[in-house]
Amino acid sequence: MIASPHNGAKIEFISPTQSQNVTVSVTGMVNHPGLYTLPVGSRVNDAILAAGGSQSDAKLDGINLAEVLEDSEQINVPSTKTEIPANTGITQGKININQATLAELDSLPGIGAEKAQAIIDFRTNNGNFASIEDLLSVPGFGPSIFESIKELIDVK
Repeated sequence: MIASPHNGAKIEFISPTQSQNVTVSVTGMVNHPGLYTLPVGSRVNDAILAAGGSQSDAKLDGINLAEVLEDSEQINVPSTKTEIPANTGITQGKININQATLAELDSLPGIGAEKAQAIIDFRTNNGNFASIEDLLSVPGFGPSIFESIKELIDVK
């Protein structure tokens, strides 16, 4: 704390690393898409509830609802009715991590734009992924993220 020279009131500085909140973007099949600020330690499920809950045609089975939120993360709740356009990195309902665009990777649960860009940078610098497990070599990826998306991705 620092004392103010004018009236003696104390001013407290909180560094960004000490923030007690995270701000996330919730998109897709929720009732009120948008930005939400939640307490540190909140889960994906908390973000979806803050966005008014999921709509009736939301596909929640591919989302790790228990994942702890990170600041600036995007949670996209897909639709059960979404049709996959031709000529994308999506085949047989899975995203090909060797061909996917930033937007396609960003649509994966718990990924967000920053991690999507890390995947693209890694494959640009190191060549195509031989297996989906190779994602664990991308900086910032751990077993929990991999577990939440492994059924949604492939390398073919």
